[in-house]
Amino acid sequence: MLLRAAGGLRRGVAMVAAVMAHLAGWNYLACALFITFDIVARNFFGFSSRATVEITGYALACGIAWGLAHTLAARAHIRVDVLVNRFPVGIRAPLHLFSLLLLGGFALFIAWAAYSLYDESALFDAHDNSALRIAMIIPQGIWMVGIFAFVAMVAVLLLESLLALLAGQPERLDGLLASRSIDDEAAEALNALKMAQP
Repeated sequence: MLLRAAGGLRRGVAMVAAVMAHLAGWNYLACALFITFDIVARNFFGFSSRATVEITGYALACGIAWGLAHTLAARAHIRVDVLVNRFPVGIRAPLHLFSLLLLGGFALFIAWAAYSLYDESALFDAHDNSALRIAMIIPQGIWMVGIFAFVAMVAVLLLESLLALLAGQPERLDGLLASRSIDDEAAEALNALKMAQP
């Protein structure tokens, strides 16, 4: 019962993370278009936004943060686990849980630092030094939301993984946290091909 509820919670957070990742992807496209426009306008029409570097820098940082939770949910982070995959699932599962605990500690540290930065910018009413004078709490707040979503994804994965381990289901934990196999990668490629066909 608890394990099923934890799985539902994880799927809910993963859905929100997927929406955030898609928004991050569109954000990257917008950055590319903005930079292209600025280059063309500067070279051919003699004007510039004068804030391209600042705006796209903020947008790229926010996009990275907003993609972290979905990347974790999709098991797409780069991992070096040559040795771990050779262990039986009974040993592999607790090692996956331990690595997620370490990642959670790191994510909490980043979230604390993000909030501290946001709070300090709000306290001092900090603005960037570009022509736009953007209040720093705007890009930092958007960035912080992505970091907090990452912490939430780690937390729900930890909850479900711990419950799976306690319920004697190391295979479920392994399915949640193990690196994607060649079969997983092939299935994703085939699904992408199906979606690309009219």
